[in-house]
Amino acid sequence: MSNIGLILEERPSDIGNFMVGRLLPFRGKRTVGPFAFIDHMGPTALNDHENLDIGPHPHIGLSTLTYLFEGNIMHRDSLGTEIEIKPGQVNWMTSGKGIVHSERTPERLRHSDKHLHGLQIWVALPKHLEQIEPSFAHIEENGLPQWKIGDVSVKLIAGEAFGKKSDVPVYSPLYFLEFKSTTKQKMTIGSELYGESGLYILEGSIESDGDTFLPKQLLVAKDTSLCEFTINENTTVYIFGGEPFEEPRYIYWNFVATSLELIEDAKKRWKEQTFPKIEGETGFVPLPEEIKSFNIKK
Repeated sequence: MSNIGLILEERPSDIGNFMVGRLLPFRGKRTVGPFAFIDHMGPTALNDHENLDIGPHPHIGLSTLTYLFEGNIMHRDSLGTEIEIKPGQVNWMTSGKGIVHSERTPERLRHSDKHLHGLQIWVALPKHLEQIEPSFAHIEENGLPQWKIGDVSVKLIAGEAFGKKSDVPVYSPLYFLEFKSTTKQKMTIGSELYGESGLYILEGSIESDGDTFLPKQLLVAKDTSLCEFTINENTTVYIFGGEPFEEPRYIYWNFVATSLELIEDAKKRWKEQTFPKIEGETGFVPLPEEIKSFNIKK
């Protein structure tokens, strides 16, 4: 990969009873295309009395993308959705004007040893769609285009690239790609991408301009695209990006919006518990008053 503008390292972050590695937002780069937030969950081992339990919490102005490498998460939301997320599948939840969901270890696994590893991503909605009705889509692995470039296996998890399109119902021009190598190979892919681009190394390493980059690093291109890099054997990377929005975005906790008024309205609704409820769930994650809204345009 040439044309590297930023090298970001994972930073540990506590999301309740679970630690993650946070990639975006970062003080030097708030967004990459429409991607506003990326957490690397795990890999972690949970014993027979440890479970993921993220209670009911709200979102506005974004779509969430959950993609697991290992483990299982039970997703419940205020639309009435109740579905177990398994490795290789995509959960795509669009909050629009407001949705509430919970993420927990499935009941059948709560008293056994298990592992959890994956990515959780927020994709900001275009301004004219940020107040749409909420929706949910669950896409099986066979709905994600897969092909080979030499010895590298490629999967298009969301969006459009390389003349292919994922079944994930995105709302703006974007791409989220997985590259898995078995051998060392030079990649030239700049002309296939558009907008802003980032590359996250999950395992293995890549080389560019004489430098070697390792896991837990996010490389962001200087301008519009990743160009060339060498992917080493037994390496997995994720390339994501797309067309950035012209308007700034603000983030407060789980809320993303083009105006602070929308953020304040969401805060008020959550305090007053007037967001829609999740059937069968009790309790909720309280609003963290100490967080300040900030601009995440770039």
